[in-house]
Amino acid sequence: MTLLTLLIFLSLPPFLLFLSFNNNRKTRFSFPLPSGPKPWPLLGNITDLRSNELWLLVTNWSKRYGDIVYLHLFGQGLVFLNSPPAVIELMERRSAIYSDRAPLVMATDLCGAGHMVAFTRYGEQSRRQRRLMARGLAQPRIPQYHPLIITSTRPLLRALLASSGGDFIPAIRRYAGGLNLNVVYGLQPTRDDDPVLLKVEGATDLLANQITAGGGLWAVDVIPFLKNLPAWFPGASFQRKAAVWKEIIVDSVNFPFSLFKASMNAGTAPPSFCSTLLQESDPATAAFALEEFDIKWTANSMYAASMDTTITFIQHFFLAMIEHPEYLKRAQAELDGVLGAGPARFPTFEDRVHLPFLDALFSETLRWGVPVPLDPDRFNPDRYLEKVDDEIARRRDPRGFVFGFGRRRCPGIHLVESSIWLLLATVIATLDIEKPRDKCGKEIEPDVKFENSVFRTATRFFVVVRPRSDVALRLIEEET
Repeated sequence: MTLLTLLIFLSLPPFLLFLSFNNNRKTRFSFPLPSGPKPWPLLGNITDLRSNELWLLVTNWSKRYGDIVYLHLFGQGLVFLNSPPAVIELMERRSAIYSDRAPLVMATDLCGAGHMVAFTRYGEQSRRQRRLMARGLAQPRIPQYHPLIITSTRPLLRALLASSGGDFIPAIRRYAGGLNLNVVYGLQPTRDDDPVLLKVEGATDLLANQITAGGGLWAVDVIPFLKNLPAWFPGASFQRKAAVWKEIIVDSVNFPFSLFKASMNAGTAPPSFCSTLLQESDPATAAFALEEFDIKWTANSMYAASMDTTITFIQHFFLAMIEHPEYLKRAQAELDGVLGAGPARFPTFEDRVHLPFLDALFSETLRWGVPVPLDPDRFNPDRYLEKVDDEIARRRDPRGFVFGFGRRRCPGIHLVESSIWLLLATVIATLDIEKPRDKCGKEIEPDVKFENSVFRTATRFFVVVRPRSDVALRLIEEET
């Protein structure tokens, strides 16, 4: 906070005391709040939080305070759910009550992200957006995206080989960005400096590392009337930042959609999320303008929401493979049995039913590498090959919890599963993955840390990838 903001903040002690601190821990609706660390006057529980691996701290709180832990931050309530029963009770059975978002004035009103799915309040607009995603991403529609997924996946192999022994994250980021633009808009970036790729990547990075960094709580979120301060007012630097950031956010929404509309009007648009939905709409109806507006913002939201989650998942996949090479070898042997040794060809979606261990490896990576922390421990794909009854299998399936719950559950689960499964199958079939070695030939152990407080992205580590065989190398070179 600037000095001026702090003075304004402290000039309203009755208001802030009412919002931030209540000795008997009652809400203004007069029902008890869940237990949690005792808040300080005015500040609430700000001193109880930390900037890295917050989930470990919350796990300790759950042992002391129970399945539901409550904190207070400058007038904002913060609730942690620490068990499946607590999550299911509130997010599933009471989803009509607990599906809303806390208002974030900086991100929505000032930076122009208010129409993104991640920021919309629960109401008519969010329901319209959910219906669009349910239509465009329903399981029966996913096969129409398979060719787009394939064309985005295979070129990644050469990029990984080029980055072998170094930082592989840029290659993964380009893959994820290209895949999303392809599936969402039918756009295929052909180079790293493609303008549409740079625009959407820049906006996504801005949202993650500037606007919502550290939880996204700005002074104007706590004291909303600060949004009325003019940009020239001392202490209103957030207004000047927001004006610049808003242009970037809005441009990242409009630019790819305008390219898509141009291809749609020219009759050259390939099947995509946007084309599927617009082809089912009637431009002659009064509701068309609103539906097109919703499609435009929902499409952009899909891109923003999937970038970091995809990168985090793949990052954990590589980490699991260099820590457990025995599982990599088992998956490669299974793939060779289906594809032919070498492999003789790339895997396809039709091969999946013949690859049970690869499916188990996928499920375990999904559980172990989930971007939102669930304190995973041992990496063991064999757990999914055990003979268990239907109830245990259902509870064990990571798809039941890693994609969220209730009315905020990720609607892109089927698309995510298809794209990530093919990525794992393609990489495992064609590449060997190892730890790098020092000058003496000794393996260099990955130094992995989780420096984000709420998102389980690891610090960067290096891996060595190489073609499994000359046959695999020829496949890669022919494809790219």
